[in-house]
Amino acid sequence: MNDIIIIGGGIVGLATALQIKRQRPGLSVTVIEKENRLAAHQTGHNSGVIHSGLYYKPGSLKATNCIRGYWMLLEFCEQENVPYELCGKIVVATKPEEVPLLDNLYQRGQQNGLEGLKKLTLSEMHEIEPHVRGVEGMWVPQTGIIDYVQVCEKYAEKLRELGGEIRLGEKVTQITPGNTLSVVVTDRATYETKLVINCAGLYSDKIAQLTQRQEIDVRIIPFRGEYFKIRPEKEYLVRNLIYPVPDPNFPFLGVHFTRMVHGGVEAGPNAVLAFQREGYRKSDINLKEMYETLSWPGFQKVAAKYWETGLGEMYRSFSKSAFTKALQELIPEIQENDLMEGGSGVRAQACDRTGGLLDDFAILETDRAIHICNAPSPAATSSLSIGLTVSEKALARF
Repeated sequence: MNDIIIIGGGIVGLATALQIKRQRPGLSVTVIEKENRLAAHQTGHNSGVIHSGLYYKPGSLKATNCIRGYWMLLEFCEQENVPYELCGKIVVATKPEEVPLLDNLYQRGQQNGLEGLKKLTLSEMHEIEPHVRGVEGMWVPQTGIIDYVQVCEKYAEKLRELGGEIRLGEKVTQITPGNTLSVVVTDRATYETKLVINCAGLYSDKIAQLTQRQEIDVRIIPFRGEYFKIRPEKEYLVRNLIYPVPDPNFPFLGVHFTRMVHGGVEAGPNAVLAFQREGYRKSDINLKEMYETLSWPGFQKVAAKYWETGLGEMYRSFSKSAFTKALQELIPEIQENDLMEGGSGVRAQACDRTGGLLDDFAILETDRAIHICNAPSPAATSSLSIGLTVSEKALARF
């Protein structure tokens, strides 16, 4: 019998397990992951950015957890010798009409407690990134780069040292809540537990649905982000990180340039609807999952509202020249043949029945379970803080 079972071996599930064992070593905690390795999906496919907390609404779960989690992550990496680099980034307004949005970001960053933010003229931007183009910019010194798979492996190592268990290659197929215990059935074993914590990412809504009879009001909509890599001989065009001013109506940051902690520079991502929850290629289609997405009333409302933006993202997905054009807004010198095929990731974007794309982290509690139903970026940066938030909710029950 387990005190707590955590479903999902990504960065949030592992951080939550670690925080529980740190605070209450005597509780038995088991992490169940359906893949044969940790960090196989969202965690292992992101761009490895340590986010500063610039973008998020002051007081929101994203803002408070990102800022607290940022410092917790850096402290953890220092203690455990996980390599990272605080290289800073610039956010660029490429058109005059984006300057007020940049001003709003600057004010938001200050409200969130970021220090050292600096407005930049074009000549000041060129001192940091000589090849960038724009009308005005902002320097964000706190932003960094890291390998989140390495972070996860270290979380797992510390968790096992504290007596936590990790079961790989087990897919949860059934959860039956009882009066005092829940029964969790996988394709390999059956477990009894006092509490289920759902950190299943792209399948968090499915796991949540297993614990209750009535249909839940949130559906995960998978968005694929596709990246290009810059050819080594053109990597000099990007020194560190270069971001556009994001569209405030859309929960994505726009195509940007990211220097990677192990070398190389990524460009992207776009944000296109994936026709499979773990659909990392354009050809990946799961008809059942695609139908579930397209038939969700909330998605239909999103599609009606953002169809022009969505078509633009799809066009860039299939047209390298269109993708290049978007990148040229930031660096005019970049050319189509400077870009090589890169990786991709799928973001679990929660969407409610009314068509709201959930922007903040969302935690749903029931009698026998805690569900993390929305944990998009900056969840990796925030992982130890989210883990602490969830562990406090969990430990209040013991």
